[in-house]
This record gives sequence, structure tokens and C-alpha cells, in this order.
Amino acid sequence: MTDELAVLGIECYGHHGVFDFERREGQTFVIDLSLGLDTTAAAASDDLQDTVDYGSLVASVKAAVEKDPVDLIETLAQRIADICLLDARVEWVRVTVHKPDAPIEATFQDVALTITRKREGRP
Repeated sequence: MTDELAVLGIECYGHHGVFDFERREGQTFVIDLSLGLDTTAAAASDDLQDTVDYGSLVASVKAAVEKDPVDLIETLAQRIADICLLDARVEWVRVTVHKPDAPIEATFQDVALTITRKREGRP
């Protein structure tokens, strides 16, 4: 059985991008997470130890966005997915990286990349 835990709108400030000014000045990134996991044990025990501590997870994701600049949001999204999959209870993760201030010469609302990754060995 797979349930879905979502944490949406994690606001972070990072220095990612292909342009020098993006690396120098930084910008806001917004992260959405959806995790596939079985929450049956946590529901029965009512114990945080039996589920994903989303408070700790958000802190880890925020730290990952705010360090070690990369050129592409594809690389950043994979970094975040890898962090989410460190918890063996997470069967799959969907990560959306929003870059609302991307340097585009047009009026736009958002640039977003969504990836889905499964734990190795899962169908």
C-alpha cells in the first residue's frame, strides 16, 4: 500500500543557474515534495518514529538548495530526490523545483521542473 505525503511551497534561497549574476546574487527557489510511503504503522502507533519526519526532511531539503550551486534545476531536483529517498520507507518521490525569477526576457509566472524517482528495485 502506498500513501502520499506532500509538503508544498518550501521557499529557499540559492545561487543556482548558468549565468554569473545568478551565482553571485542568488534567487528564490520553491520546492514541492510528494512522497509515496505506507503510513499504516504510524497511524496505528501514533509515533513519529514510524513515519517520515517531514520537519527534518524540509530542513535537509532547504540546506541542499542553499549550498553548493549547480547550473541546472535538473541537477538540483535530482539532489533533492536523492535526499528524500534516503529514508527506506519512501517508495517514490516527486520533486518540483520552481524558479519564479528565472532570467527570461518575457512576462511569465513560473518556471518549474517536476521529476519522479523510485527507490531502486521497485517497479
